[in-house]
Amino acid sequence: MILKTSNQKERYGLSLAKSIILILVSISIAVGGQLLLKIGLNKIGSISVTSFSSLGQLFFGIIKSPLVLTGLFCYVISAAIWLVVLSAVDLSFAYPFIGLTYVLILIISKFVLKEDVNPIRWIGTAVITAGVILISRG
Repeated sequence: MILKTSNQKERYGLSLAKSIILILVSISIAVGGQLLLKIGLNKIGSISVTSFSSLGQLFFGIIKSPLVLTGLFCYVISAAIWLVVLSAVDLSFAYPFIGLTYVLILIISKFVLKEDVNPIRWIGTAVITAGVILISRG
């Protein structure tokens, strides 16, 4: 196995720009999966696992929910794309972009799920965004 340096602009046919696009696609699909999981689980109701029988009921409730299953499928697709990304760029470059999931989840939580988002969360999200921008340029 030959280790490539971070200065290399292209690995395995993926340019840096294409790698960033794939990172953003992977993140977006994962965030979409989270949204589907949340909406699906809201329809199922509060989960309380107090015994093996309640665990079984939870399992069957989840597999009967198209939203939850689609959300889980989104995670599989996101992970597959992420594997392509990791084969092409340094982990220390790609992984900080995962921070963007916090940003997108906060925005979706506020405007789609109508959750209350306090100012501290907005400030934290701005700090995360600034960190991702700094790392992506470094």
